[in-house]
Amino acid sequence: MAAAFTALRVLLGLFFLLTGAVKLTELLSADLHRHMKSQFVQFAEVFPLKEVGFTPEPGRYLEVVGWVEVVAGLLLAFGPQLLQEISNFILSVIMIGAIYTLLALREPLAMCAPATLCLGLLLLLNIRGHAAPTKPKFE
Repeated sequence: MAAAFTALRVLLGLFFLLTGAVKLTELLSADLHRHMKSQFVQFAEVFPLKEVGFTPEPGRYLEVVGWVEVVAGLLLAFGPQLLQEISNFILSVIMIGAIYTLLALREPLAMCAPATLCLGLLLLLNIRGHAAPTKPKFE
């Protein structure tokens, strides 16, 4: 079972690495990068900290999220245990923010599915990592 969770952690980390790289460069997919740029203009309008007066510039917002996903994805996939747990938390916060943003923009619920799935898998990895070890019944 540990091998399945290791595979899940590595694949999820590589997925975040890829999605972050798409946000940072158009070398992987120019169309997808342009689409992300246009979406982040909308995302900046409903940024959660806008209530307290902080509204990010859309291009910078895209870059920051991209770099965080790249670094956290690499650490989730290949980092030491402590950095895996920290990156899991950071990526979970990003996915919660993504879900909030899509709901605030009144996007169809189906648009929230990828972020919700990623959040669920991150939480599964987190819970599995904090499970109490089982003790034998008879010693």
